[in-house]
Amino acid sequence: MYLLIPAAGSGRRMGSNRNKLLLPLLDRPLLAWTLLAAKQSQHIHWIGIIGQPDDWQDFKEIVTSLELTKMVHLIPGGSTRQESVYRGLQGLPAIAERVLIHDGARCLATPELFDRCSEAVMNCSGLIAAIPVKDTIKVVSPGSRLIEDTPDRSRLWAAQTPQGFGVEQLLRCHAEGVRQNWEVTDDAALFEQCGLPVQIVEGEETNLKVTTPVDLAIAEFILRQRFQTSA
Repeated sequence: MYLLIPAAGSGRRMGSNRNKLLLPLLDRPLLAWTLLAAKQSQHIHWIGIIGQPDDWQDFKEIVTSLELTKMVHLIPGGSTRQESVYRGLQGLPAIAERVLIHDGARCLATPELFDRCSEAVMNCSGLIAAIPVKDTIKVVSPGSRLIEDTPDRSRLWAAQTPQGFGVEQLLRCHAEGVRQNWEVTDDAALFEQCGLPVQIVEGEETNLKVTTPVDLAIAEFILRQRFQTSA
């Protein structure tokens, strides 16, 4: 399985002026935890890190420390996540038929989740890892903050990554997105816009996206709990 990791995120909401994936989490940078889980996956054999060249030296040091130099390839990113993923798809080997895309900031994904998504995408055109929403969600009118609607929670799922797709189909969706100036926050939305089916694979409650200092503290707690459980 081929894996693309968009890794061009800034650290502004972290209060940092550097790529947040280089911030430390316990004894490793955030990106290292994602790469370590991918390394331990039974299916992933090729990884493309999509980022800005300014970060490449740091990325190379992380990759070397994990003994992944033969498995990992660096791909120049774009100005948005959407553009970066499109470039990542274009940087895949020509033989790649299926791909997983995983946000580097979701550094707590387990090898088992990567394997579950790798196996599922072989039998469908598109999928996302997701978990059922626990909170009651309100639809609010922009500007007024007045509630417009309360969706049925039983129908709501919180999207995560990995997300998996057929490479040719996703390339066509990205090309159509460029042609029509679509702006989306994940690749599944491009599939949906093109009328293609996307199914759910059960995600993980601990697969949080590290965006703020509070998220970083929670991630550290989760990792320490994992170490205690495995000890």
